[in-house]
Amino acid sequence: MMLNGTPIIIPIFLPHLGCPQRCLFCNQRVTAEEAPSPLFVQKLIEESIKLLPPDGKRERQIAFYGGSFTAISRADQLCYLEAAQPFLKSGLIHSIRISTRPDGLEEEALLLLNAYGVKTVEIGAQSMIEEVLTLARRGHGPEDTCSATRRLRRMGFEVGIHLMMGLPGDTNDRFLQTLDQVVNLKPDFVRIHPTLVLQGSPLELLWRMGKYSALSLGETVQWLKRGLLKLERANIRVARIGLQPTRELERHLLAGPYHSALHQLVDSEIFFEMAKKLLQIDSKGPDVLFFCHPKEVSNLRGQRNGNILKLKDLFQLKSVFIQGMEEVPRGSLSLHTTSGYASIRRKDLIC
Repeated sequence: MMLNGTPIIIPIFLPHLGCPQRCLFCNQRVTAEEAPSPLFVQKLIEESIKLLPPDGKRERQIAFYGGSFTAISRADQLCYLEAAQPFLKSGLIHSIRISTRPDGLEEEALLLLNAYGVKTVEIGAQSMIEEVLTLARRGHGPEDTCSATRRLRRMGFEVGIHLMMGLPGDTNDRFLQTLDQVVNLKPDFVRIHPTLVLQGSPLELLWRMGKYSALSLGETVQWLKRGLLKLERANIRVARIGLQPTRELERHLLAGPYHSALHQLVDSEIFFEMAKKLLQIDSKGPDVLFFCHPKEVSNLRGQRNGNILKLKDLFQLKSVFIQGMEEVPRGSLSLHTTSGYASIRRKDLIC
């Protein structure tokens, strides 16, 4: 059976397991519960499968998140992988994904993962700048991410790379340099989230001493705007921007550009830049009409119609009309004015 679309993921959290040291931004030892037993994992998978939609055309994956899976003991890895095997053999689950450190992916570890149905490996790279990684107390360097990615791809795994922006020592230029190196590695997807100051993390002390300032939300959107376009031009999928909102996260958040819809904020900023570029080409007349895909109307409007208001003010427009049309490809925007027509694709936007 052909499987398509984004996989349905059953997450199993293994908090802090396998992490050899505590990273500067991490507060897991404060907030995390004990790691689940293999028996609990099996029961959780059973209950989760009952709640899944009946549509069997999407891939179903068990995901071991939260720690560095390949850095825990081999015996513990086997226990968790064995717990998933009955569901793989029955066809109720199609594959497994794990998250881990780039320096925990030697060939022996990959052979074990391959033998037990692991398809996707997500690497916590965070940055490709040596100084940023050192300041973050990661304990690995950029070359570890490069070599791990090459080994994973050589053995046929799907590869995801996790990045953090705004760590101590990071800059907009360094973040874009990181993305350039990631593009060269050609992962299947990337996750990006801005650095947050969490209660109980070592970063909290630096923040309270005034030795670290988190990015503002505006800065974060501007960094991500350029970064997202760079990845899109390289045809690398961005699986997520920003952390998944949870009560635990919001309870421990002290500072940083947290927003529950960060990806949408970035998309809205990109569409504003697209509209601005088109109006710079032809802004004649007090009324303009934009066409975009129906699912992208809200991105063009912006939060509380913010993009519309800014465009009116910037180009002295009386009215800005938006029409959603299925015929317009996603990621494209067309402008109709009294004097003509123009269009632009987000991939062609240079910021």
